[in-house]
Amino acid sequence: MARIVGGMGVSHAPSIAATYDRGATHEPEWEPLFSGFAEACAWVEKLKPDALVVIYNDHVDQFSFRSWPTFALGLADQYEIADEGWGPRAFPPVPGHPELSWHIARSLVADEFDITTCQEMVVDHGMLSPLPLLNLKDGWGARVVPLATNVVLHPLPSPRRCWNLGKALGRAIESYSGDERVIVVGTGGLSHQLTGPRFGDVKPEWDQQFMDLLEHDPEQLLTYTHDDFMALGGSESVEVVNWMAMRAALPASARREHRTYYPHMIMGYGLVAFAVNGAA
Repeated sequence: MARIVGGMGVSHAPSIAATYDRGATHEPEWEPLFSGFAEACAWVEKLKPDALVVIYNDHVDQFSFRSWPTFALGLADQYEIADEGWGPRAFPPVPGHPELSWHIARSLVADEFDITTCQEMVVDHGMLSPLPLLNLKDGWGARVVPLATNVVLHPLPSPRRCWNLGKALGRAIESYSGDERVIVVGTGGLSHQLTGPRFGDVKPEWDQQFMDLLEHDPEQLLTYTHDDFMALGGSESVEVVNWMAMRAALPASARREHRTYYPHMIMGYGLVAFAVNGAA
């Protein structure tokens, strides 16, 4: 049977992608962030995952305001790199895992989640800003299953609904008949506000509190609404529900292995990695 061997919550942002692409990860203003990412990358390599299930959100590259699913799962053999306005990044297509994807789709539907299934998908910085830091070796390393959540077009699925999605995802992965070692990744956030008079607000105290709760008392986060997250961390910080879904997919006994946080410019960047007991 497949095994979840770890989990990770990690920020995504165009700035992460741009800094990586221009080889500036060791510049003084970015080194505090990318050094933390490097530690997590080394940890991922030790776990030797066969697949990454990445919970993220699209940024009007795969979906549009005319048609935006609540939850969407990729079923493809590979995923093309989105053109976000400056041409696609210079990566090969991301390799998919259609067998695992189809199993997850069937399991989630049986668990009463109405999943949009995508035979074709492009992936943008929601996945691709952290993924090369964790999974890029001789092309790509582990195969990827993309699971997109709606944090853009209201009404949004509640934090509790996203938590329950993660629970169902964990059951789906661990009921797969293959012997894959799987890491679940949730991307997005942390605090940032991209519109209105609060543009540029970063809330380090709340970001640290959120990561504390995710580690020590994640179910307390179910008492928060999207309005709460927006008030505490800015309108775009609702992406943290992807971290919550990741955490819910892991056993309650999962322990924190790595944590880094760096408030910079208009965003609170963070990463928390969890090890699953007995998975090493």
